[in-house]
Amino acid sequence: MNKTVSAHVALFLVNTLYGASHVLAKGVMPTFLSPNVFILFRALGATILFWLVKTFFIREKIARKDYWLLAACGLFGVAINQLFFFHGLNLSSSINSGIIMSVNPILVVILSFFILKEKITLGKSVGILLGTLGAILLTLTAGTGKGDSVLGDFFLFINAASYAVYLVIAKPLMKKYSPLTVITYVFTFGLGFIVLYPPTLTEFFQTNFVVIPFAVWMKILYVVIGVTFFTYLLTMYGLKYLTASVSSAYIYLQPVLVMIFAFLLSAFGIAEDYTGTITLEKIGYMLVIFLGVYTTSVSSFGTKSAKLKDN
Repeated sequence: MNKTVSAHVALFLVNTLYGASHVLAKGVMPTFLSPNVFILFRALGATILFWLVKTFFIREKIARKDYWLLAACGLFGVAINQLFFFHGLNLSSSINSGIIMSVNPILVVILSFFILKEKITLGKSVGILLGTLGAILLTLTAGTGKGDSVLGDFFLFINAASYAVYLVIAKPLMKKYSPLTVITYVFTFGLGFIVLYPPTLTEFFQTNFVVIPFAVWMKILYVVIGVTFFTYLLTMYGLKYLTASVSSAYIYLQPVLVMIFAFLLSAFGIAEDYTGTITLEKIGYMLVIFLGVYTTSVSSFGTKSAKLKDN
């Protein structure tokens, strides 16, 4: 029971760290770092930390044929995912980013149907329609409020879709290797793709790091260490004692936590005030997305339970 409780605490901390990052990262860009340079910092820092942990605790070889799939995971799970997230967050509001990210479980179900040939039931179909409707309505309202952006929301949606692709194609690798081994190689390939993206190094050498205040460096370290490294370790611990369906349900908390941190961090002067982007209309669309994700998740859990009974 104690381990189960601690697993729930770990997953809550994961989403708390993510929720705060949506607000804190927004304050770093574009004044001090461009989105591309911020991504380079995050990928480089995380890659070094993952390799350090892997070297001391896990030693396993990768089959040559799996390097192509690991490279694809690095492309979708790190490079495309992070590039569109930070560029989307730079243009749009932190509130919108939290809400759009909650569509991820629905995108996973859709991609699993096309890639893994998993069936879509009536319940899943209803959930997908509700989630998609909420996301479309949210995007259509973008640009009407302070800090909103149609292009930014579109980038954030691509970010969620890219990460969903990664979750689906990484499944065979997670069954074959240690999750830590997989994520280490994924970030290594992802870092390579980010460095190869032409504007990255150009903007890095153009950045004046001397003028960056200590408080901003702390925000950067928080994103690199807290949101990238520790969230993964805490997620692994949570998955060890809880089911994947319970773990994924915690994504409901992210938009709510983003809103809470938007108020708290601005009140204490740690981040800029983004509370003006919170509207009743957005909260309504968020609830529609929640309902869609919940319906899809319940249907998925029911399908898995039925398969277990048949076996």
